[in-house]
Amino acid sequence: MTRLNLILFFVLIAVSLGVVTSQHKARKLYFELEQQQDQTKKYETEYGQLQLEQSTWAMHSRIEELATKKLQMQVPDAKRIQVISLEDMAQ
Repeated sequence: MTRLNLILFFVLIAVSLGVVTSQHKARKLYFELEQQQDQTKKYETEYGQLQLEQSTWAMHSRIEELATKKLQMQVPDAKRIQVISLEDMAQ
């Protein structure tokens, strides 16, 4: 009877250690998941800000202003504009 109790005791200890280890791993993985979710939220916020910044930099009025001031470009006169149709290009 003592031998059976001793065997059951060691089995109980082994199972208890397994439960503690698995709970520790689960908590550690859950903590990492929370960190990754926080990082994802930060990246999504930064991406939204970058999209807004890109749309601001690419505004037509800003590009036109830079073209006239920095590059000294001008809108050509209507007489100097030529319209080319796609049919002319195919021939």
